[in-house]
Amino acid sequence: MLKLLISAAFVGIAMASPVGAQQSPPASEKAKQIEALVNKAAAVIGDKGKAAFPEFRTKDSEWFSGDTYLFVYDLKSNVLLNAAFPAREGTNTTGQKDANGKLFHHEFIHMAESNGSGWVDYMFPKPGQTEPSRKWAYVKAVSVDGVPSLVASGFYPD
Repeated sequence: MLKLLISAAFVGIAMASPVGAQQSPPASEKAKQIEALVNKAAAVIGDKGKAAFPEFRTKDSEWFSGDTYLFVYDLKSNVLLNAAFPAREGTNTTGQKDANGKLFHHEFIHMAESNGSGWVDYMFPKPGQTEPSRKWAYVKAVSVDGVPSLVASGFYPD
């Protein structure tokens, strides 16, 4: 009977954790760079609040280069900053899904609220493309001028 219960527990765990599911991107220099960038940005936001945003929007800077950029949401899904897509600022992302139906903005918020920081994967087109590719974002909880928020940046592993 005990063997049956143990076997059932392992089957339950295996079914709850899909084969191939990852909690973080494969180890790489780019992943380390993104995590360091977000942690540094969080410290700057802690010191300057929204006053840091113009600096984060500056192209060809440590904050915004190529397809690496910062984005900041409050925990109600309002876009406070999106350096690459400024038209998104002031919008709300509630209910928006990626190409696979994942509520990835919700996942960003959940990660910030539950873990303080961590990686979230989702499907998003590379710059200049329309077909989505797998992207990883490192998300970190911050307070922006007293408003619970998150700062993040991502990369394409391929």
